[in-house]
Amino acid sequence: MKTLDKIPTGKLERASKLVKTGVKIGGNYVKYYGNKIVNPDNAKDTLDQDNATDIYDGLKDLKGSALKVAQMLSMEKNLLPNAYVEKFSLSQFSVPPLSAPLVRKTFKKYLNKYPEEVFDTFEKDSINAASIGQVHKATKDGKSLAVKIQYPGVADSISSDLALVKPIAIRMFNLQGKDSDKYFKEVENKLIEETNYNLELKQSQEITLACKDIPNLLFPNYYPDLSSEKIITMDWMQGTHLSEFAKTSFSQEEGNKLGQALWDFYMFQIHGLKKVHADPHPGNFLVSTDNQLIAIDFGCIKVIPDDFYNPYFELAAEQNISNDEFFKAKLYELEILTQMDSAEELKFFTALFKEMLTIFTAPFNKETFDFGSEVFWSQIADLSERYSKDPQIRKMNGNRGSKHFLYMNRTFFGLYNLLHDLKAKVQVNNFRQYLD
Repeated sequence: MKTLDKIPTGKLERASKLVKTGVKIGGNYVKYYGNKIVNPDNAKDTLDQDNATDIYDGLKDLKGSALKVAQMLSMEKNLLPNAYVEKFSLSQFSVPPLSAPLVRKTFKKYLNKYPEEVFDTFEKDSINAASIGQVHKATKDGKSLAVKIQYPGVADSISSDLALVKPIAIRMFNLQGKDSDKYFKEVENKLIEETNYNLELKQSQEITLACKDIPNLLFPNYYPDLSSEKIITMDWMQGTHLSEFAKTSFSQEEGNKLGQALWDFYMFQIHGLKKVHADPHPGNFLVSTDNQLIAIDFGCIKVIPDDFYNPYFELAAEQNISNDEFFKAKLYELEILTQMDSAEELKFFTALFKEMLTIFTAPFNKETFDFGSEVFWSQIADLSERYSKDPQIRKMNGNRGSKHFLYMNRTFFGLYNLLHDLKAKVQVNNFRQYLD
């Protein structure tokens, strides 16, 4: 894989890169309209493949917020064409790394020493390169270590990057009016937090200590003396990425064991800590040689305020979804319905969210839930397909729900996908024994 000797950091430089990507996408549409005439069956698939490739190629050298958006979208398996999911999933752990000279220069800037002055050994080639930083293997005092180094300029470009992608997101998600700003501000604030490695180190230590008694769950130790605002040093954890493990012929027992650890980990955080690791993609989890789950990244932590937590989980109860008056009151609390809605919007979105919540909260209303069930996933896929093509939605205000939905829904959607990959059957209330 090629390495990068430079990352565009200036606003004009980054904007220019995105404009070039836009020109390529425009060309793809010209080809699409021609292909549609001669080959209508395959024209849309070809367009999706070309656009996905050009968007990913345009973002991967920019790193930072732009690439992070692609990473987030790669988790939406039921909401995007497969070409985008496959290409964007590369942003989880397969993007061009910094070159060795740039790594050395960056390390010196952040820790005021070169890597060889800090560690006994330091591998110049990265083991894993993602959206905000890349990981190198090192040793010190007989310990194998993972050293995560943040890319130069990432933190400084968050606001300008989001401003560039905002028009695309508004069109994609049908966001209307000034209220859409609250969603972009939520994303911006979270990305700013993710670039603060001092905060990540603190969060990592707090959550790993709180969750240490959950069986079949492992965490690295963290080393503050070898870390800084832009560098984190932790134990090197030996294991297979969860996505790679999911492709092997693991047994149902192994899938259930890992799935239960994953489910208990998330439910304990949500209901016990009222904060959660809101980035559940496969690149953040490993499977050890004895099939234990290893959590290795805590950059994105979502705090769940009570005024969101209470109505959110009240609507997870089957009896509350079927109680029309109670259900509607909670939709107002969660900002899904507003006083500005027309009668048509009230009727449409009440029905839409009743159907959505009935499907998505199904696991909470069982003692045991099978995430490998194709019935469950076909319901989600069918719902996504129907509403993505519904012309009525395009006419209505797409701003629906509290800003807290962004990362909570992302958390559950990512968690459900990981559990589906493991074909896991979980004991839904098993986590409660760890709350005390």
